[in-house]
Amino acid sequence: MRRGGEGVGPREGSVCLRQRRRGRVVGCASGLVALWIGAITPVAASASAPTIAIRVLILDGAPSVLIDGKVRRGAARFAAPGPHEVDGRQFRGSVTLTEERGGLRVVNELGLEDYVAGTLLGEVSEGFGDVVLRAQAIAIRSYALHRRAHARSPDYDVEASTTGQVYLGLDGETPMVREAVDATSGQILTFDGEPILAAFHSAAGGRTATAAEVWGRDVPYLVSVGVPGEEDSPDTYWRAPVSAEELSDALAAAGKSVGRVRDVSVASRTPSGRSAALRVRGTEGQVEVSGETLRRVLGPMRLRSTLFEVRRTEDGFVFVGSGNGHGVGMSQWGARSLARRGSDHRQILARFYPGARIERISSQTARVAGTSVLAAHAGEIGASQ
Repeated sequence: MRRGGEGVGPREGSVCLRQRRRGRVVGCASGLVALWIGAITPVAASASAPTIAIRVLILDGAPSVLIDGKVRRGAARFAAPGPHEVDGRQFRGSVTLTEERGGLRVVNELGLEDYVAGTLLGEVSEGFGDVVLRAQAIAIRSYALHRRAHARSPDYDVEASTTGQVYLGLDGETPMVREAVDATSGQILTFDGEPILAAFHSAAGGRTATAAEVWGRDVPYLVSVGVPGEEDSPDTYWRAPVSAEELSDALAAAGKSVGRVRDVSVASRTPSGRSAALRVRGTEGQVEVSGETLRRVLGPMRLRSTLFEVRRTEDGFVFVGSGNGHGVGMSQWGARSLARRGSDHRQILARFYPGARIERISSQTARVAGTSVLAAHAGEIGASQ
């Protein structure tokens, strides 16, 4: 996850992402192996993994774009294999510009393995170690294929931001990244034969949330689990002061106007302890608002999670909380802790996505049209938001 989105921790041991290392092009893996998470159990799969392309939305609504040293203001296509420079960043594959209402839409199409390599450091630090990088690579690959099956637009599969997954392109590739991608090449998490919605977040605050707590629908592999060892996370404890005026304006923007806010209290909590609903009393009435709604209107930089309490202050209110992100799926700081205690990437994934399987991509998983219980909302759910 990203700072400013659903947040990864500090870039511990991170490298300069502007160094343009030319990693070799890696195709999808082949083979017959499929693995149960946590226990290596062969099952039948296709003899070779299919070649898969991912279309990534780089920019939308731009009046002009600088591509390969020239300013572009209209539709154009720049063929694979690249790399192409788009507004100062390098991307493998092809780049397509289409004219949409409001400006240009820029889409980068490239192979799945190169996409994973270009996304890994957008979502987790190298300093978390190779075990966490491998777990994250499989989660990124799985989420990309889930979104590909449930794309919100005919023009692209996933966004290059916290709305999807933070994609850095060729500038994000390093030898350590390529090693993690190569070591897990072609491996995805599946449930009932479909790539899973492999949500993840920076820190859970001690316990992950279920999909139902955040998105209103149960998902069998997105359940609440305890997360030990997140104490090193900078988000173990956080405070967010909010003035009464700012809170009033945020509630009005959410259609919950109460005038000047006088009191805020947590009315109910989810099973994992997050704020399900808040009761807000103001000069013009009283309303209830969900914790997720309040977090959205105040911004995820302010309310890092919905695992918080509210206290009255002289100038307004202070939200005191723990964790960073929606709390569903894999906690990256939790994964770091598990890795340091001796877990491998399969065991980490088994803990955070119970019931899912690691298997190599087959023609069937590549073609799946999507029967996910969250399929209707998949395009609205960023992996880390």
